Amino acid sequence: MQAPTLNTQQKKSLRGVAHHLDPVVAVSERGLSEGIVEETERALRDHELIKIKVFGGDRASRSQIAAELAGETSATVLQQIGKVAVLYRHNPKANPKLSNVARYLEQPNL
Repeated sequence: MQAPTLNTQQKKSLRGVAHHLDPVVAVSERGLSEGIVEETERALRDHELIKIKVFGGDRASRSQIAAELAGETSATVLQQIGKVAVLYRHNPKANPKLSNVARYLEQPNL
């Protein structure tokens, strides 16, 4: 499966949705493990849009870990600020009660 292709406006909109989210996956200094990839898969399947927290050395290594995790899960890194990265993967069969994107789009004032 390939990571979704998003235009600039879509990315901006999704970053706005992610602003109020808390990280749901944490990657330790030891890097990626099979368990972290599986948990990220589950979170993306349920929520579509998630934040992850990457602990570790310098900015480059944190960016590399976020990119590797996105690659392993066919997701897109929308943004990375400090230790927090935002990942997105569209799920056409997402549960509207769990999906961060669907809940945001349901709000009448938006």
